[in-house]
Amino acid sequence: MIATTIPWALRTDKLVGSVIDSSTSLLAAQKHDIVRFAMGSPAAETVPAAVFSDIASAVMTSDAMDYAATEGDPGLLDALLGYLDSVGEPSSADRIVITSGGMQGLDLACKLFIDPGDLVIVESPTYTNGTATVLSYGGDVLEAPMDSDGLIVEAFPELVEQAGRLPKMIYVIPNFQNPSGTTMSLARRTLLLELAHKWGAVILDDDPYGLLRFEGKHIPSFNALSPGDPLVFSVRTFSKMIAPGLRVGWVDAAPEARQLLINAKQAMDTCTNLPAQRMIAEFIRRGHLHTHLRSLGTVYRPRKIAMQRSLDRYFGDRIATTDPEGGFFLWATLRGAAAAVSTQDLFEVALAEGVAYIPGPALSVGGKFHDSLRLCFASSTPERIDEGVKRLAAAVDRSMAMLASDPTR
Repeated sequence: MIATTIPWALRTDKLVGSVIDSSTSLLAAQKHDIVRFAMGSPAAETVPAAVFSDIASAVMTSDAMDYAATEGDPGLLDALLGYLDSVGEPSSADRIVITSGGMQGLDLACKLFIDPGDLVIVESPTYTNGTATVLSYGGDVLEAPMDSDGLIVEAFPELVEQAGRLPKMIYVIPNFQNPSGTTMSLARRTLLLELAHKWGAVILDDDPYGLLRFEGKHIPSFNALSPGDPLVFSVRTFSKMIAPGLRVGWVDAAPEARQLLINAKQAMDTCTNLPAQRMIAEFIRRGHLHTHLRSLGTVYRPRKIAMQRSLDRYFGDRIATTDPEGGFFLWATLRGAAAAVSTQDLFEVALAEGVAYIPGPALSVGGKFHDSLRLCFASSTPERIDEGVKRLAAAVDRSMAMLASDPTR
């Protein structure tokens, strides 16, 4: 008799996927105009496509189409180390492994450190792909609150006592956090390092946005505060700095982890895309990365301000937002009577009105933040931002009217 039941692995019930990534497919299926505040992508006009086209013609030799060293192409490793030194984040060749985007870095970290049942403290709200990776390896997620200074590290001892066990990992996005846009203060970074060493917990330092500061004062990274720390595992990517389609990032970890990282990566994809590595290396060598990052601030800061002004214009005191000093995102929370509208339910109404965002519950393992939503200001012009916020306000008005007519909704 032919078996009809598929013998799934036990871990498949932990493969929760990503609402953020799924939004790309959803929006592609829409036939009407959509202002896209959902996906965290660089502005299309900032992507240096012409420069990369010129670089490609110079580096795309036959050997560039071959396999690469798993740890990364030597040319990119050298260029990256030089660049990191120039921005005050020095590292060494025995700490760096090139990855296929930041997500592979998160996966490698969880593969190396998380066993089923291990406790992982995460920011709440946080990046849904990060928690999805933790869950896929059987980790137990403990959500910790945030405020305008980022993760409230002072709350950890009580949270850990309530959990009845120590964390194996603490997952943080310290700069211009996704989704809140907040930045962890220096005092809390220092305290987090102290607690991590007290408990023997790994700090998974996910920082895609740290070099995208457009105002305010730089705060030292965990690597700068505790050089060579074996409990700091840093994940970085070129996706937000240059273009996500390149799928190139890197991890900076203790030298003892490097061979394990190589072994784990060889069981995933053998190596990161070599042509993309060669192009990025040349982009850095020619000095374009410095210039490019400086130019991004002149684009993103006005867009953040435009979004804040539009939210004030169309919502007034019905909404409150964070005030990021860099990165891509605002975190908006409905207030007053508008707070009765669930942003999860609002999504379909907003999509019909022609605007997309990420609902708050999608950014919490526990499904919190029904009154909140993530808005990406980076990828839309000020004019499109204003139109999108206008449509969002219309969607909230429609939803409030529906609630008034049917309170059971």
